[in-house]
Parts: sequence; structure tokens; C-alpha cells
Amino acid sequence: QVQLKESGGGLVESGGSLTLSCIVSGFTSNNYAIGWFRQAPGREREGVACFSNDGSAYYVDSAKDRFTISRDRAKNTVFLHMSSLKPDDTAVYYCAADAPGYRLVHTIVVGGRVPEYDYWGQGTQVTVSS
Repeated sequence: QVQLKESGGGLVESGGSLTLSCIVSGFTSNNYAIGWFRQAPGREREGVACFSNDGSAYYVDSAKDRFTISRDRAKNTVFLHMSSLKPDDTAVYYCAADAPGYRLVHTIVVGGRVPEYDYWGQGTQVTVSS
């Protein structure tokens, strides 16, 4: 059974940094994409960044300069390092995975509505104070 568990959210001042973690378990192969998404109050869920099946990293335009996705395969953990945070970054951040992965990568690269991928974490709240 695949499970994703996020951690690392919290309250941070504007301009600060935060690193989120997503522990991944249950996959029996590497044929999946995994990424970060967020949902602010009253807004649609949106993509942030992802790794494709081959390990390439992709970002939405608004995240390219301030956010970095990384992973530690030995610890089955995917990270999202966020810097220069703004109040607009306040949201619940979710880790999601999809197999074989093309849908998830497509959402990050092209945009559009975020579909219900195969696997989601429970989310972690990030609040940026002004």
C-alpha cells in the first residue's frame, strides 16, 4: 500500500524559508512521478513542482525562482525547500504521486486543473505572516 506523509509545515514570517518533507512508502518500482501541490483557502489546488519517472525536476513558473524540489532516495523522502516566502504562499501543501506519472508531470509543465492522482498525503499547513 502506497503512503505519502508530509511534514515540516508551520508559521513563518514573510521572507523566511521552510523545508517540507514527504516520506514515500509502498512503491515497488520507480515508475511513478511525485510532486508538491498546494491549496489556499477559497482557491483551486495548484501544482508547485515535481519529479518525473526518470528523475527530472519540473516547476511551475511561479515556483522556479524560490522553490527547490529534491529527494533522498535512500530515505524515500522528497523535499520542497521554499525561500523568500510571501503571504500568498500560505496554503496546505500536499505531496502526491501518480503511476505511471505523465498526468502529474503534465499538470506541472502545462498547468490546468489538478486531477485526482493515485496517491495523496494528508497535507501540511504553511502559513506566512506579513
